[in-house]
Amino acid sequence: MSSSNRLQALSEFLKSRRAAITPASAGLPEGTRRRTPGLRREEVAQLAGVSATWYTWLEQGRDIKVSTSVLDCVASALQLTKDERSYLFALALEAGPGSSNDYSREEQSVIPPSLQKILQELKTCPAIISDRHCGIVGWNEAAAHVFIDFGKLPPGERNMISLLFERKEFRRLAVNWEQFVRGYLAIFRAYYGQYLEDRWYDEFIAGMKAKHPDFPLLWEESRVSSAPDVVLEFRHAKAGKMLFHLTSLQVQGPAELRCSVYTPAGESNTEAKLRQLMKPESAAL
Repeated sequence: MSSSNRLQALSEFLKSRRAAITPASAGLPEGTRRRTPGLRREEVAQLAGVSATWYTWLEQGRDIKVSTSVLDCVASALQLTKDERSYLFALALEAGPGSSNDYSREEQSVIPPSLQKILQELKTCPAIISDRHCGIVGWNEAAAHVFIDFGKLPPGERNMISLLFERKEFRRLAVNWEQFVRGYLAIFRAYYGQYLEDRWYDEFIAGMKAKHPDFPLLWEESRVSSAPDVVLEFRHAKAGKMLFHLTSLQVQGPAELRCSVYTPAGESNTEAKLRQLMKPESAAL
């Protein structure tokens, strides 16, 4: 990530987090004539114990000196989560540990036999294995039935972020498509802050902004989470309404892989529908 892109990302992140906080939640009076949602810059500065000018420069993405202690105060004022704090520190201090020089997708996309076995055993839980670019490198039969058969796509097109925006199947599937997208963008932003030296992210984001008009706003609004836990409602073309709990797990090991598991909601008949969907006769319809 270039210095200008890093500072721009920092600026966008601070603005979005400031806009998400209500004065009441920060213990401040509501006041009048608020032209934009959330807190004012001077209010964040007051809560953080810094000058309004310094915070304004920080939010504008100016190349200024910052300390960990002051950043910690800003993070507290903006009510950041643990993952969001890490993201803020990485951007402000240029402290991301990742590098593009030591990343080979071919090497990192090799799924260990033990993980492949886990995929096979999750018969009624759609599961997807992805790399740090959100490229899909593995999936089970249940995932192919609920989403699409990823095996029919060229490897270069198996990126979960781009598929969410490009494939009509995904837009039709998720009842709350934006919530579905935000969950993956939260993971993607966590990677983005972790691997500042990997220029692939800047190129990918620029391409997504150019191709998809709805991407920029969702990207700017996205949170940061290494493991979001959300409930999703799907309207499957064959099975109808399906409810899943999405759990994202970081796989420990030399390869930087993530396992996203969609567990059928216990209060629904999703598991029964999925079993029916996966029967050979269902696939032939």
